[in-house]
Amino acid sequence: MSTTHGLLVAEDLVAGYLPGVDILKKAGLRCDEGEVVGIIGPNGAGKSTLLKALFGLVPIRSGAVRLRGADITGERADSLVARGVGFVPQTGNVFTGLTVEENLQMGCYQAPATFAERLDVVGDLFPSLLDRRHRPAGSLSGGERQMVAMGRALMMNPSVLLLDEPSAGLSPHMQDEVFVQTRSVNRAGVSVVIVEQNARRCLEICDRGYVLDQGANAMTATGRELMHDPKVVELYLGTLGRDT
Repeated sequence: MSTTHGLLVAEDLVAGYLPGVDILKKAGLRCDEGEVVGIIGPNGAGKSTLLKALFGLVPIRSGAVRLRGADITGERADSLVARGVGFVPQTGNVFTGLTVEENLQMGCYQAPATFAERLDVVGDLFPSLLDRRHRPAGSLSGGERQMVAMGRALMMNPSVLLLDEPSAGLSPHMQDEVFVQTRSVNRAGVSVVIVEQNARRCLEICDRGYVLDQGANAMTATGRELMHDPKVVELYLGTLGRDT
């Protein structure tokens, strides 16, 4: 698929974890400066695989990923962090044995001298983290841990943040908080690409959405357009759009 120019662009990605087994089959997306872009679709559609391929965690067999026009296909995750790409995985996204502050320090491992400055910025976005800065991350609720994970990814001042199902396993109240905070991060100048099983809530905050099915793009439009598309409502929002 042709995605033209954008901040982060993936074109015709074929990728998978095992040789000869393709999870992505010419999938792609475009995220422009200042956008929130959502990826929805049924279980097994390849949503998380697409996000991980963007971040260099899944081998890409063909296709290309570009950041501001530069080819970053297959680059290592640490190189992508230095380029301004942040990533928050769905699970295992905090160091439970470390304090909140120590987790945030880990986010600055490539530029430790910037820690105090970035802590102020992240603290403005997530003030509750500063209140809990000396608590072990493992003692926090699931929603609070998600804030720590997002905060740590923001410590390197990324231009684009990749979020893999940030509301998964959270209470409805904490799901609301995650979506509110995602928009707050975006308003602070960070573009966001978010994979979500809660399709309706995802599309509510997205400038543009992609429906992924069987590893390929099935549909793309603005979040509002997808929410009101009869086919999307019938096939996806009926089963994917409910809070869990």
